[in-house]
Amino acid sequence: MSEHHHHHHDHSGPIAIGDTAARVVVGLLTVIGAVVLLGTVLLWPGKQHIDIPLPMQNAGGGAVQTEAGTVVMQDIGPCGSSSIGKVFVEKPEPPRNNAYTCQRSLIDIESGPHKGNKTLFEIAPGPGQPDLHAGDELRLVRQTDPSGTPMYSFEDYARGLPLTLIAVVFVVVIVVVARWRGLRALLGLVFAFAVLVMFMLPALLDGKPAIPVALVAGSLILYAVLYLAHGLNLRTSSALLGTLTSMVVAAALSWVAIKMTHLTGLSEEQNTNVATYLEHVSITGLLLAGFIIGSLGVLNDVTITQASAAFELAALDESASRREIFTAAMRVGRDHIASTVYTLVLAYAGGALPLLLLFSVAGRSIRDVLTGDAVAIEIARSSVGGIALALSVPLTTAIAVVLARPFGHHKPTHPPRRARHART
Repeated sequence: MSEHHHHHHDHSGPIAIGDTAARVVVGLLTVIGAVVLLGTVLLWPGKQHIDIPLPMQNAGGGAVQTEAGTVVMQDIGPCGSSSIGKVFVEKPEPPRNNAYTCQRSLIDIESGPHKGNKTLFEIAPGPGQPDLHAGDELRLVRQTDPSGTPMYSFEDYARGLPLTLIAVVFVVVIVVVARWRGLRALLGLVFAFAVLVMFMLPALLDGKPAIPVALVAGSLILYAVLYLAHGLNLRTSSALLGTLTSMVVAAALSWVAIKMTHLTGLSEEQNTNVATYLEHVSITGLLLAGFIIGSLGVLNDVTITQASAAFELAALDESASRREIFTAAMRVGRDHIASTVYTLVLAYAGGALPLLLLFSVAGRSIRDVLTGDAVAIEIARSSVGGIALALSVPLTTAIAVVLARPFGHHKPTHPPRRARHART
């Protein structure tokens, strides 16, 4: 038996490619990375002092202070006690008359300067009012009235422990199933959150242009999460090139969509508050940045799948041409597009369910509902994401095929596998 009859390939590592293709891909990503770092420096937010928006101020104009509290007694009875919101040691003052009844909650203050004391909440039942029960853990707003008397009011339920438990279970499941790769993906998620909080949001607050800020932030996130989760190799590099290019396409499409449809974003309460209290921040800029960053997750998912499919197909059949690999990988990509478009649209529809419910009883025509600012934003967002998603598939596949089967590659000259087995 000749030596080449025993020849086999180990495809566990990156496939060898032509030096030229490798240099092109590494060079492109190096240049793009340098531009991104330069953009980060140029767009980095300066030191700024922004007054706290009115709805988020305490009575003295400062930041709201919250403390921990627990409901120790809850009943329905006569209301109007002078102890509402005040600090006392044992029992509240009784109401002066029995004019009306409401829910009365005795709260044990568990942190801050009045720890160990109590306060009283009287809550009239109605939409949006909390339905407290004995044992509920709360966050209390602590402030002072004009005379300097400390006052407490309901802020929200305390969710620290349950949210921590849910997050811990999430981390454990990801690490157990995906192991080191899952852990690296979680580290990438932490980095992405840090980029948004430390760079993107302060830069937008500083009045920097939305599209460059979003592109730089998105690029920083993509470089980190892709290489952390999938390793420093050409397969990941081809996915990164495809994702970066698709993100630029998504940015251009987002700008065109918002300009063409005259979306204002003012149908959403948060945007209205921003427009009212942070007048120098562009609402359309926020929309643009949201469109771009919102497309990253689904683009990342599709591009890494296409890159992996192309490399695996090239590894399985070394006699396959670039056209054959591209065609086979595109069949995988079309299935992925079909399923991911559902994911994209249904995710946005799920977030807009309360809005759609209100519109369903408003008696308005379906045309008015769909073209109204609130729903139009979701339609535009889904459409932009879907177009960028669809275009990313052939683009990433083509990049990956060239890397997996570079120009100048020669087909193997040894006999087909079946013939070799027969000979053996």
